[in-house]
Amino acid sequence: MIAEVIVDIATSETDRIFDYLCDDNVIVGSRVRAPFGGKILPGFVMRLKESSFFPMERLKRVLPCEDELPALNSECLALAEALANRYRVPKALTLRLFLPTEMRTGKVRERTRNYAALLLPIEEMQFSKTAKNQRGVAEYLQAHGKTDCALLNASFPGGVAALEKKGYVTITKEQVLRNPYQEVDSVCPTRTLTEDQARAVEIINTDNRRVQLLHGVTGSGKTEIYLTLIAQSLKEGKSAIFLVPEISLTPQMLSQLRARFGKNAAILHSGLSAGERFDEWWRLRTGEAKIAIGARSAVFAPLENIGVIILDEEHDSSYSSESAPRYNTFDVADLRAKYNGCKLVLGSATPSVETYKQAKEGAFSLIRLEKRINKRPLPEVIIADMRREVRRGNNSAFSAALKEELDKCLSADKQAILFLNRRGYSQTVICKECGYVAKCEACDVSLTYHKEENCLKCHYCGLKYNMLSACPDCGGRKLTYAGTGTQRIVSELQKLYPAARILRMDNDTTSGKEGHYKILKTFAEKQADILVGTQMIAKGHDFPAVTLVGILDADMSLHFSDYRSGERTFQLLTQVAGRSGRAEEKGKVVLQTFDPENEVLGFAASYDYAGFYKNEISLREAMAFPPFSKIVRVLISGEDDKKTLEALRGVFFGLKELYDKNEEKFLFFDKMRSPIKRIQNKYRYQVLMRLNDSSLLPQIYEICAAERTRDVLISVEENPANLS
Repeated sequence: MIAEVIVDIATSETDRIFDYLCDDNVIVGSRVRAPFGGKILPGFVMRLKESSFFPMERLKRVLPCEDELPALNSECLALAEALANRYRVPKALTLRLFLPTEMRTGKVRERTRNYAALLLPIEEMQFSKTAKNQRGVAEYLQAHGKTDCALLNASFPGGVAALEKKGYVTITKEQVLRNPYQEVDSVCPTRTLTEDQARAVEIINTDNRRVQLLHGVTGSGKTEIYLTLIAQSLKEGKSAIFLVPEISLTPQMLSQLRARFGKNAAILHSGLSAGERFDEWWRLRTGEAKIAIGARSAVFAPLENIGVIILDEEHDSSYSSESAPRYNTFDVADLRAKYNGCKLVLGSATPSVETYKQAKEGAFSLIRLEKRINKRPLPEVIIADMRREVRRGNNSAFSAALKEELDKCLSADKQAILFLNRRGYSQTVICKECGYVAKCEACDVSLTYHKEENCLKCHYCGLKYNMLSACPDCGGRKLTYAGTGTQRIVSELQKLYPAARILRMDNDTTSGKEGHYKILKTFAEKQADILVGTQMIAKGHDFPAVTLVGILDADMSLHFSDYRSGERTFQLLTQVAGRSGRAEEKGKVVLQTFDPENEVLGFAASYDYAGFYKNEISLREAMAFPPFSKIVRVLISGEDDKKTLEALRGVFFGLKELYDKNEEKFLFFDKMRSPIKRIQNKYRYQVLMRLNDSSLLPQIYEICAAERTRDVLISVEENPANLS
């Protein structure tokens, strides 16, 4: 038998099928060890055939890996090939997406334990007077049945081995699955669907369109609809994928899924240990678990016969991959939905402009949930003009309105959430005498001061620096801090409310896979009064006791040089405002801004998505921005500036030929340095294009793929989530 193998080397030179001899027990989709270039490398069997174009004597033989099942099913193989063709990357790179990294590299395998069981009744055994441990093992096994050998050996040293030698017991090796988030509480009462929820489920089930957009205000009960759809899928003998944008949301969703569906739910995300990730993947691959929940990478879960795919908070930018291949999660989910003939359900209170346009035009089904559960009112929004606060001499981070509402909230024994999308203590450290700004040596960005550790951190590469005692340029000691972060907010709150219990949730406080869960659990159990956090607290969470949300810098993302800055601001403000007043008491939101007349803030304050969309789509159409065009960025980065520039020239001149032949299809075309010129010691350049015709995309990918080298990374991004 001949196996067509992709060797696990992600370079263009080896991106092709190689023929190998194989044994009859090798199956399509299985992992093998392939002789290649004097080494034994891992590979994937794509197909099997009877003969090869190459002489049989020239073919080498692959050795199968000891997997109980082929690592990749037929859908994974087909999807990997489709993605490789779509993004013009080596197939080995897309095949890797479907496997835990440590499994692929052989660094982790299933965890096994030895178990002992009796072969004879204890009455038929013979023991000497001194064989107390043997008798102890036999009596224990007779009373308790099959038992872990480690437990027996701890109590009766040597007894198990002696009994096995006599033929009295048998020892078997069995896999033991590691269980992430064992402490997650599984509490999820089954609720009767409201009239609106039942109508939404009915539409999703009966509408013949593949993609369904569930547009529901915050607190309208979208999660219960998701759980109902998953239950229907399992009842039909099918599986389900449930995607959320933030790792911080997964424990909360996992607890609801476990309560409703038991061990059928498995979690996949990068925060798990290698062993846990492998075991959860294995449960999905074997069919022991039928529901995959996780962030972006869970879209590659090794499930078969999928009945529904859910993409919650579909608008979130984290669904776009920032490493090769730079896929969009929606595109992959749509391919899987098409392959399985199932529905792809997109959920959001603030859908992306592109998605909503497709739904309005009928390409997607549009289902609206315009009321909160039990018709609870949306929280009242108070806009605090920070210009007036400054004129009144208030230079703190809190407006008078926010302080007043915080006083009321804490006095009533309720909880508050304060949102600031900037971690650390201060954004920059500046010398007042010469204007020096502390910057990262590896990245072209300023360093952030972290007071608790008394250090400077780079939020791009993670490097830490000792805090400055004097300016390294002029020696001056007049150092000042600019920009407020979550650490400073907590510090100021502790001075204002010394008796208040305050939690902070950002990337600095959520290390470890249970970091998010522990903070959220503490707050949910009312062991804290105020939660201060970045965007990870903005969406999906349901805290009944929260009656106040403070948005400390509503303008932060409003004036970025990005065509989506208004959209992102509206989405973020609406999402974080929705955390307030989700139980019986009406909630309040204090939105602090230096631009209170801004129309985007006005739409967010009145929860007017329709008004925002109408305004935004007309602006996009007038300026020919997506969805009326396609922005394509080619990012070229490398550690050697000269080689990176050479690659930029090669890419640019190749694309320039395409531009010259198709100038009418381009709205913009130019090369430039990236806004952040260097990250992690890699120099960065880019070619930016705006197209009114997407038919050129395959040629753009081809041109860029031809210029790739080992020293320079070239990646193509469509409508990139981040242009910096």
